[in-house]
Amino acid sequence: MKPAPAKEIRDELKHQDREELLQIVLRLSRFKKENKELLTYLLFDANDEEEYKQKVKAEIDSEFAAMNRNNFYYTKKSMRKLLKNVKKYSRYSGKKETELELIIYFLLKMNDFKPSIHRNKILKNMYDRQLELVKRNMEKLHEDLQYDLNLELEKLS
Repeated sequence: MKPAPAKEIRDELKHQDREELLQIVLRLSRFKKENKELLTYLLFDANDEEEYKQKVKAEIDSEFAAMNRNNFYYTKKSMRKLLKNVKKYSRYSGKKETELELIIYFLLKMNDFKPSIHRNKILKNMYDRQLELVKRNMEKLHEDLQYDLNLELEKLS
C-alpha cells in the first residue's frame, strides 16, 4: 500500500473535527517509538529549546559513561548508535543550530574519549565526517550563531 502525499494528508486533516484529530494522533503514537518521541518533543519540549538541548546532552553524557571501552568493535557500535540518536533528536527539533550544537557536543565528547578514537580508523573517519558536516552547515546560519559555534569548534582543533 502506497502512502498518500503530505499535501493530501494535510487537506484531509483540515476536514476532521477536534475529537477525530485527537484519536488519530493517539493511534499514531501507539505504532512507532519515533512517533511517540516526536509527539513528546512537540508537546513538552518544543517551548524550551535550551532545556531540550540540555536533556539530550545529559543523555549523551550517560551513554558515553556506559560505553564499552574494552573492545573497539563494541565502542564503534555504541558510537554509531549514539550518533544515530543525536541525529534523530536534532531532527525532532528541526532547527539547524540545535542540530549543529548537539553534533559539536558529541564531537567534543568523542574527542575526549579514552581510549583515543584517533587510534581507530573507523572512529576517526566518523569524527572527520561529522566535523565536515558541521563546518559545511554552519555557513547557512546567522553570523552571530556562526561565531558562537566557531568558538566551540576551536576546542576540537
